[in-house]
Amino acid sequence: MQSLRKNAKQDGIKERIFLTLSLLILSRLGTFIPVPGVDHDAFYQSISSNPIVSFLNIFSGGGFASIGIFALGIVPYINASIIIQLATTSIPSLEKLQKEEGEAGRQKILSNHKIYSFRLGYDTKYWSIVLGASLCLNWDTQFVIEMTLALTTGSMLIMWFSEQITEKGIGNGPSLLIFINIIAGLPKLIQQKSNIINANGQTTELFVLASIFLIMIVGIIFIQEGTRRIPIISARQLGKGQSQNKTSYLPLRLNQGGVMPIIFASAILVLPAYLSQIVKNELLLKILSLLSPTSGDKNLYLIFYFSLILFFSYFYASLILNPSDVSQNLKKMESSIPGIRPGKATTDYLQKTLNRLTFLGALFLAFIAVIPSVIENITNISTFKGLGATSLLILVGVAIDTSRQIQTYLISRNYENIMK
Repeated sequence: MQSLRKNAKQDGIKERIFLTLSLLILSRLGTFIPVPGVDHDAFYQSISSNPIVSFLNIFSGGGFASIGIFALGIVPYINASIIIQLATTSIPSLEKLQKEEGEAGRQKILSNHKIYSFRLGYDTKYWSIVLGASLCLNWDTQFVIEMTLALTTGSMLIMWFSEQITEKGIGNGPSLLIFINIIAGLPKLIQQKSNIINANGQTTELFVLASIFLIMIVGIIFIQEGTRRIPIISARQLGKGQSQNKTSYLPLRLNQGGVMPIIFASAILVLPAYLSQIVKNELLLKILSLLSPTSGDKNLYLIFYFSLILFFSYFYASLILNPSDVSQNLKKMESSIPGIRPGKATTDYLQKTLNRLTFLGALFLAFIAVIPSVIENITNISTFKGLGATSLLILVGVAIDTSRQIQTYLISRNYENIMK
């Protein structure tokens, strides 16, 4: 441990942490800079109970409700990520670009990602401003264009922050930006809930729900840290008879996607409520209302949320780990899984194991995400409304992932120094 701390001082970890913290602080400062030309008091009153704003505030740290220059936060970047990654897996030319053209191919995909982020950010703010025309002090075409460009520019700056954190800082940029925004809203939320508890005397309900959240935290840690270790043995070890003494392992995580399935599912969930304010078709409006969190019957909404988490868990697992590639790499290293033949048999075995792990991890993740809402619907107790399972999953998951990345970085630098 002391050697790791020593390397931390020598190998640039301080600079990485400083850069990360600086960009996170700047992202927070932007939410407090209000854009001109909007009746902020009237706007806040009109959207105080709006589910779309509640969702966007999670990702912007309250910036959307206050109409700060970073009001959109990282939302357009996340939505663009969903589009690009779905397209990459379904369009052969994009898949080839990613896998076979190396860094040049990835740069082309990244350029498309930025273009989609800009377009989604522009469209989102344009329609938000048009729909909120009554809240603008001097609403005209020029105002719409200027406001849309200003807020979209703020969103693109947040996207740049996230890229810099991922490439030159510590941790995953988008996840950390969401993490810091959730943390920023906790003091106000705790104060509000304390006032409600003191006024209504909900001591028992508080104890029950606090216990549920503690159990959820333990469950989240279990999901994030759970790993299946598959033994691997090399031809050299077999030749020397060392198979029992020195066995290597291939670690397969229970939850390959981390918090990204939750983030992506949450981003998709807001679309029905958003689209219902734009479309005019009655049948489509009825369908969208059933999938919206404001629906009178939330059962279909919760099923939709549950299904999205399952889908994105499998989707992300397929992006992160390809059993065929792992099988080929093992074959090149003259290594194999005991009792499993190299080649197709190894690929099938890894795919089967990965499917089982992903199913268990996704099921557990989805249950943790929806159980608080189910309990609130049954008991009509909403003491923790605002700090939902989604926020808790992101907080715990990002904290674990970031600490793991710091440890991995320090260990890798330590090995590099030893080799020198």
